[in-house]
Amino acid sequence: MTVTDLLPYEDALATYDPVMGLEVHVELGTRTKMFCGCSTELGAAPNSQTCPTCLGLPGSLPVVNATGVESAIKIGLALNCEIAEWCRFARKNYFYPDMPKNFQTSQYDEPIAFNGYLDVQLEDGEVFRVQIERAHMEEDTGKSTHVGGATGRIHGATYSLLDYNRAGIPLIEIVTKPIEGAGDRAPEVARAYVAELRELIKALGVSEARMEMGQMRCDVNLSLRPRGEQKFGTRSETKNVNSLRSVERAARYEIQRHAAVLSTGGTIVQETRHFHEEDGSTTSGRIKEEAEDYRYFPEPDLVPVAPPRDWVEELRSGLPELPRLRRERLKTDWGISDHEMQSVLNAGALDLIVATIDAGADGAAARKWWMGELARHANESGVELPAVPITPVQVARVSALVAAGDLNDKLARQVIEGVLAGEGDPDQVVDRRGLKVVSDDSALGAAVDQAIADNAAIAEKIRGGNLAAAGALIGAVMKLTRGQADAKRVRELVLEKLGVQG
Repeated sequence: MTVTDLLPYEDALATYDPVMGLEVHVELGTRTKMFCGCSTELGAAPNSQTCPTCLGLPGSLPVVNATGVESAIKIGLALNCEIAEWCRFARKNYFYPDMPKNFQTSQYDEPIAFNGYLDVQLEDGEVFRVQIERAHMEEDTGKSTHVGGATGRIHGATYSLLDYNRAGIPLIEIVTKPIEGAGDRAPEVARAYVAELRELIKALGVSEARMEMGQMRCDVNLSLRPRGEQKFGTRSETKNVNSLRSVERAARYEIQRHAAVLSTGGTIVQETRHFHEEDGSTTSGRIKEEAEDYRYFPEPDLVPVAPPRDWVEELRSGLPELPRLRRERLKTDWGISDHEMQSVLNAGALDLIVATIDAGADGAAARKWWMGELARHANESGVELPAVPITPVQVARVSALVAAGDLNDKLARQVIEGVLAGEGDPDQVVDRRGLKVVSDDSALGAAVDQAIADNAAIAEKIRGGNLAAAGALIGAVMKLTRGQADAKRVRELVLEKLGVQG
């Protein structure tokens, strides 16, 4: 099956109804691993952050990370889940070289959080409720690097390198119930759900949830069933998708691929698949195991977890304002429409604008700079808006200089350009480039006199009562002063020198 073997999307949805299940793994931002005291800090030398416990050596015993449990409960509460009064860990048995114990300590039939939901808003404002099956605690695997092959995968590699620093890092896996009824918007729902979940995780402070760094990744399960039928089709699972765009593309591709197979009488194989960023396609990985293939059984070395109810309620009362409620409040505070808020979200500008306002900027000015000049720069540079090399504090300072009359918008754009070029903070750029607005009457008067002398015909029109023509003289003064004149004061001086009442 190649990219060209797909059924057109509209044809696929005319015949089949997609059903999705999304499994999102979130790497918690704890200082130590889930069952031992090894550091989770990034960037250490390979295999330098390991111990007998996370290497699974005989005689070693695990101890549960209390912060990991607390983070799991916070996530469950924020997802409107029930929190288990009693739950325990299980061993998920399989042989992979990146899990040296040959089993993963996880949770199976007794998760810490279950039966919740998350409301997500689509781009047109429609709200879609995604039901949550469970959120459970587990540990991450190590990292395999396959060397010598063309694809970076084990097939065709000359040898493999194993780094166990990541083995044992705390994970929360959040599993949805089957997502039905999304129809042709299923890929959009998948993206919106993962985006909302990422914002929620970040708001809770339990993880940075940076998908590009593997701190949050999504497995996209998808099946098709003929329209009007209730029985689910055979599913595929596209593993470890690590961007919002890729989640949407993976779901869309699999809808088209499944439909192409089914429409020709073929059979869908239950398997895991790899997503390819370069063309948005997926390829076969391995036949998908069922739960019984993992031979789950209760972890004998860990006692059950029984969160006291008063602790759970204390955590509930301490939850921060959650993203959707925050957006509604900000939309009201700022006096903007649903469409404008969606544009802010699509640009990744919400937190930047809030931080700029917190640094002292007016809300309208903060939105103007981030959604205008800085969004344009990000687009031209091919980076996300948060990666643009300017801080909210610096943008707030530019806004303050404009509000004080020290800069006009044209000069402010030059100041921003200088900050982006690494020339220093806004005040340093202003000083080095000599960009302050000229408002001194003696300096402006000379430029006004020159503009009048150079544009005698326009001056006569103004004397004749055509005040709109003053704009041409103001423009001439701005040119003479390299855009640094105070336009309001220039107008006053033009009319004054021509003996015209404004």
